[in-house]
Amino acid sequence: MLAPHESKAEALAAGAVAERRGDGDPVEVLDRAAFERLLPQSAVHHGLALEVEPLDNADLEDVLRAAEVAEGRSVILVLDQVSDPHNVGAVLRSAAAFGAGAVIVGEHGAPPSTGVLAKAASGALDIVPLVRAVNLARTLDRLKEAGFWCCGLDETAPATLANLDLGRRVVLVLGSEGSGLRRLLRERCDYLARLPTRPELPSLNVSNAAAVALYELVRGEAGTSGQ
Repeated sequence: MLAPHESKAEALAAGAVAERRGDGDPVEVLDRAAFERLLPQSAVHHGLALEVEPLDNADLEDVLRAAEVAEGRSVILVLDQVSDPHNVGAVLRSAAAFGAGAVIVGEHGAPPSTGVLAKAASGALDIVPLVRAVNLARTLDRLKEAGFWCCGLDETAPATLANLDLGRRVVLVLGSEGSGLRRLLRERCDYLARLPTRPELPSLNVSNAAAVALYELVRGEAGTSGQ
């Protein structure tokens, strides 16, 4: 008789939609020590682990083609030097909740799409394209060529995000806590905007700032002028 975990694993393998590679047994039962060696330290697994191929890398041009046919406002998030997988995952979750078209990170310095990031994203990694760009400054140039207005979030900016008319295609550029946006990205932004935080605590965690900014753009969608 199969143990409960083994029965569950057999059922999951049998019901998988994706093509299974290899000709070995679909389920392998390991002792605790061997199982723990397979996984990163502190991984949450509940006794089950699945070996899968990495997700295909999203392509910026595919994102731009999707924006061409999208109804309503198109919003893309660019994260500059955000290295914490929990933050990137949380931003992806907000992006999915508010209908953003993509999240773009640098190829170097951004966290890989591990289980930690996927868990923080709560399924959004399968919904929102995560694009890895070799050069974020040139990526902003390409987005501007495609008709997007680039707005960097900066707690010292004179204008609030709500007071800017950013049109139908918007790129929100967010830097890491502490260092903020790098100079080259800041210079490529058409606008800088801040959130209406209190002077006693002017900055937010990047994932919280992304959620608030996305809500503001969705809330104000009816007022865009079609720039």
